[in-house]
Amino acid sequence: MKVAIGADHGGVRLKNDIIAVIQELGHEVIDVGCNCSDSVDYPDYALPVAEMVAKGEADRGILLCGTGIGMSIAANKVPGIRCALVHDLFSAQATRDHNDTNMLAMGERVVGPGLAQEIARVWLSTEFSQGERHMGRLRKVSEIEQKYISTT
Repeated sequence: MKVAIGADHGGVRLKNDIIAVIQELGHEVIDVGCNCSDSVDYPDYALPVAEMVAKGEADRGILLCGTGIGMSIAANKVPGIRCALVHDLFSAQATRDHNDTNMLAMGERVVGPGLAQEIARVWLSTEFSQGERHMGRLRKVSEIEQKYISTT
């Protein structure tokens, strides 16, 4: 699996911890930055990761900032992206199992490195259940997305 990862200055320290987990699981990493603690704008890192996932250049994406909120908002503007903001293990599993999320956002100021690594491990290791009720709900989400794409 190819996993794209991006962080702003608020998540840059956590990024290397998550890259280690991705590699430990045998996946390829595509690192879009940032690589400094200087203030940067989170959309500049959320967009390239989300576009890679939407285009199929990466199978999944992980975004890190101070809270994960800004990154998840920006990523979810890209058609085809289902980015979940996750700060606990149950949500990491459920968002893959039930929602077939293709992107994960976390906040370095909210979760520490140990928990963040476990969240990434669970999220990357959980497959979508493909249950009919979940697939039906995702079809409805896609219909909403298509409705607003076609009106622009």
